[in-house]
Parts: sequence; structure tokens; C-alpha cells
Amino acid sequence: MRNEELKALFDQQAASYDKQWAGMAPIRDALYTLLDAVFADLPENARILCVGVGTGAELTHLVKQNPGWHFTAVDPSDAMLDICRQKSVQEGFLSRCSFHHGYLDALPAEPDHDGATCFLVSQFLLEPQARITFFHEIARRLKPGGILANADLAADTESPAYEALLRNWMTLMSSAGVQPEMLVRARAAYARDVAILPTQQVAGLIESAGFEAPVQFFQAGLMHGWFCPRKADIVLS
Repeated sequence: MRNEELKALFDQQAASYDKQWAGMAPIRDALYTLLDAVFADLPENARILCVGVGTGAELTHLVKQNPGWHFTAVDPSDAMLDICRQKSVQEGFLSRCSFHHGYLDALPAEPDHDGATCFLVSQFLLEPQARITFFHEIARRLKPGGILANADLAADTESPAYEALLRNWMTLMSSAGVQPEMLVRARAAYARDVAILPTQQVAGLIESAGFEAPVQFFQAGLMHGWFCPRKADIVLS
């Protein structure tokens, strides 16, 4: 799926996105609970880069847990970013956020962030080199040792186990209230528009972009999460 198609899709879904996926909150909350432990040693005044922030779920969680942190929220969907901004106004943390409408490569490449989140974003980059470049763009905006927390769908799609995992994942989403038409769309997207790769391959792509070897800290169905610090000696150009 090309960038403009992906942006249009998320623009279209923005208004109903939170309600549509509300039933998956237990998985999201488990990820965020573990994320708190991943970021536990960051400074009290840390700056966090939220890549593909969407409607701002992880940003809202981190804001409430860390009153001294400031955030850079990046998303190419203006409709999604508008909802994120509205939440920041309603819940009183607008002054702690800066919003960047667009792709990461248009954000000034200053290595001034202590941590970064990137949840269910890189999987839409189908070419491995494009994915490495994307993670390198995150690395360029982190301080040396700054921590990336990334989550994507991952599996060995050539394994006999994949069909069973996929079936269970679809059953989970159905029981969580995801509408049937969205399940059909998701299954088609997994085969065509999402780069579902083996976990070790995803970790390898991240490491190739200038990070230490990623550590897997989360799994729920097809969703996996890794964290890793940025290497100190990467070339930032």
C-alpha cells in the first residue's frame, strides 16, 4: 500500500478508530504496562518521540505516568493527529506536546529524544531496506543510548503454525467486538499490505538501523514488542 493510500485509509477511520478497537484494550494495556518498565530509567524530564502516534493512546498513557516528560507526536494522518491534539486539550497536557503532521523524515533530525515509541507502524513498509531506513530515521532523533520501544505484527508466514495463529488472532479480534467487515479487510491486508516477518528478521532490521540487539519484551498473538538502545557510534547523516 502506497503512502497516500495508507494515509487516506487512516484519515477515513480516524473518527471511529478508538471505538472500533476498544475491545482490544486488554492487549494494549498489557503492552503499556510493560512499556513503563522499559522506560523506567529515563530521566524525569525525558523527551519522547511517538512515531505514528495515531489518536494518541500510548502518548496519553505515558503523559499520565510521567508528569515531567515532553512529547513529539508524529503522524501523516491529519485526522488522526487532530484527535490526538483534541485529547491533549481535553485532558490538559497540550503544553507538553508538539505535533508534527507528516512523515518522520520531514521532522528535524536532532538527536534530542530520550525514548521513542513506534507501535504497529513499520509493518506497513513492505521492502526491508525501507524498513531499515525508517528505523534509522528514528535513531537519528534519539540521543546515544536512547531507547526505542517498537511493536509490530510478526510471524513466520511459511510455517504450518501461521494459519493457526492467524485464525486465533481473528477469533480474538471478533470476540473483542471488531466488526466482520474489518476482519475481512484485515485478513486481506495481512496478505498484501503488511510485512509480517519472522520475529528474528524484524529484530535484525532494527539492529541494522543503528540499535543494539533488540530484546523482545512483549507478545500477544501476532503482536510482538521489542526494546533496544540506540548505538553511540552510528552515522547520523
